[in-house]
Amino acid sequence: MRNNRPLLLTLALGVFAGALDLGVLSPALPAIAREFAVPTSDLAWIFTLYLLVTVASIAIASTLADRLGRRAIYMSCIGLFALGSIVAVIAPNYGIFLLARAIQALGAGGVFPVATAAIGDVVEPQRRGGALGLVAATWGLAAVIGPAFGGLVTHFASWRWIFALNFPLAAIVLLLAYRYVPRGAPRVRGPLDGFGLALLCAGLLLLMDGLTTARPPSAIAGIALLAGFVWWERSAEFPIVPLGLFTAPQLAKTYLLEIAIGALEGSLFFIPTVIVGAQGLSYAVAGLIAALGALAFVIVIPISGRALDRIGSRDVLLTGAILTEIGLGIFAVGFASLPLTLLAMVVAGCGFGALLGAPTRYIVTNEIGEARRATAVGLLSQALIVGQILGSALAGGVIGLAKSELLGYRDAYLCFCGIALAALAIAATLDTRKRERRAQAAEVRALEV
Repeated sequence: MRNNRPLLLTLALGVFAGALDLGVLSPALPAIAREFAVPTSDLAWIFTLYLLVTVASIAIASTLADRLGRRAIYMSCIGLFALGSIVAVIAPNYGIFLLARAIQALGAGGVFPVATAAIGDVVEPQRRGGALGLVAATWGLAAVIGPAFGGLVTHFASWRWIFALNFPLAAIVLLLAYRYVPRGAPRVRGPLDGFGLALLCAGLLLLMDGLTTARPPSAIAGIALLAGFVWWERSAEFPIVPLGLFTAPQLAKTYLLEIAIGALEGSLFFIPTVIVGAQGLSYAVAGLIAALGALAFVIVIPISGRALDRIGSRDVLLTGAILTEIGLGIFAVGFASLPLTLLAMVVAGCGFGALLGAPTRYIVTNEIGEARRATAVGLLSQALIVGQILGSALAGGVIGLAKSELLGYRDAYLCFCGIALAALAIAATLDTRKRERRAQAAEVRALEV
């Protein structure tokens, strides 16, 4: 691990830059609306567009990383992210600003899966969990400090400086990546399946658009294109996504679990709103209470990463699902009480720290060889995004159907408890640590040969 520290630092900084841009703009939205004279309802596109392009970016970057090498694609992703930041700084109107967000997302979407694949290539299996945990912790750290950082910069300078500060960070990451990220690649042979890639990206974009904007025709069209993608991949000579990824029981269960984890993450979006509505606190105080859970999350992520190497992914995921279940249950019945809310944030935060980031990626990097590792990890990231949107849509629908907002909040979080229970059931069927060690030993022997 010690010899890999420069690489891990490089990958962690890239992940931090991409993750920071998700939450850092939240406090700046009113200022952006005033400057560009756009209604509040149109501001949602700042995040919706970012999410939609991220889905496509993951597919493109993951596929190319398996063909052209981790370094080239990682540096390209960071370069696109920096280019989008430049466009955002000079954007003269809202349309150009949204274009800047799309360019940023095109770069940022590929950073995490490519970084994970690089770790899988370089770090020995017995220490891979700790490495994944360290890199994932920077993602959680960005989620914690992003809103506070964005608010300070917007208040004392301008929201445009949020993007300007990405330049030195991107420059540092590019220099480090050129030196430390491995140049070599599995070099998957054969021509790139451009038609399959187009089907995958278009299907995911339409599905995400249908889910985020509640447009059933888009979602149906997306599902139809994804079905066409599966049909095409079955006969493609050089498929982008080997369908064997979904026939291996351990991988199939991991992808399903990642969707459930994403849905649980959707529960986090409504917590400040629930606290304000139930306890009459200000949004500032509600944000601090929610940040308590995020702090617990950040503290636990590297601990759970190290635990992966000791007790295995199944037990880490089981612990995370149990804690999340308990935390969300406490919140569902006690969100009107400040002490119970604080307790729920800490317990659920610890649970999310064990679920998110490292464990499922640990499974995928152990199960998949170098040749398809980035592709397999990219699918995991897409499964998480699908889950996030499904979880948010579920909560919004349940709250809207209730007789009152408070009853809606309770029902929504009881539904999330049900999802946590489903995640617990899936995690219980994963391979034991003993079987994981046998697989890792086989990988080590193959590398030695």
